Amino acid sequence: MSSASAAIPQPGRTKAFLRLVMIEHSVFALPFAYIASLTAMFQLDGTIHWGRLLLVTVAMVGLRTFAMAANRIIDREIDARNPRTAHRELVTGAVSVKSAWTGALIALVFFLGAAALLNPLCLALAPIAVIPMVVYPYGKRFTNFPQAILGLAQAMGPVGAWIAVTGEWSWDAVILGLAVGIWIGGFDLIYACQDVETDREIGVMSVPARFGIPAAIWGARGCHLVTTALFVWYALATDGGAFLWLGLVIVAGAFLYEHTIVRPHDLSRLNRAFFSVNGFIGIALFVCALLDLLVRGLTV
Repeated sequence: MSSASAAIPQPGRTKAFLRLVMIEHSVFALPFAYIASLTAMFQLDGTIHWGRLLLVTVAMVGLRTFAMAANRIIDREIDARNPRTAHRELVTGAVSVKSAWTGALIALVFFLGAAALLNPLCLALAPIAVIPMVVYPYGKRFTNFPQAILGLAQAMGPVGAWIAVTGEWSWDAVILGLAVGIWIGGFDLIYACQDVETDREIGVMSVPARFGIPAAIWGARGCHLVTTALFVWYALATDGGAFLWLGLVIVAGAFLYEHTIVRPHDLSRLNRAFFSVNGFIGIALFVCALLDLLVRGLTV
């Protein structure tokens, strides 16, 4: 193989990196960034600004990719000791640490570049958004509540997306951001339940490991109850119409279903709750919010 061809990234390595950062899980955060962006555009001048929406997408995917890659790099030794995560790419060698850092830094450049192209406030706040992304994987080493750090990281998405459009702070976006952060923190409580025994054995800290699975499940239920209340508050604060309220009813129903199929002594359908139900929640609420804005006069 020539040196020129060796310098070209191989498709297999790219695919392995995308598996490493679970790029498809962007579906959890992107819909809420779009809801915030489009609502801000509706309030600003009633028109969709496609260029800004594209930059919001680049920023969100870039920051999330950096966060996931950093998480996997920092946690690679813990992952190697957990049978559930021992197949991950950094553990098996499918992706090298050097390649993972390269991909993470490229994603970070895209995030910062998109922030710079949006407006000065976005660029000024961008480094602050990076901090919890790096702190979160260390959280399980010093606190029983790492999900709180994850929630804070996720809450910044809608806030940043709103600022990307208006260049100004918005408390309406903060309400939506808190809803998203508490929602994701809540379902991560459920997800962490599957690693209780391993976490206790190797010293990883979490709510389920410290307080038990029933406490974690009840904590998640409380989080999702608060999330629902915050969604209602957001709808009221932004004068949401019928379609947005329909979306909230759908979300409330999905939460009820999620907590029906996951019980403290039955985690057999945990993956369905984590991936399918929560992915559905984001997409369903985005579709309803978009329809609501279009009906109320948002111009494509």
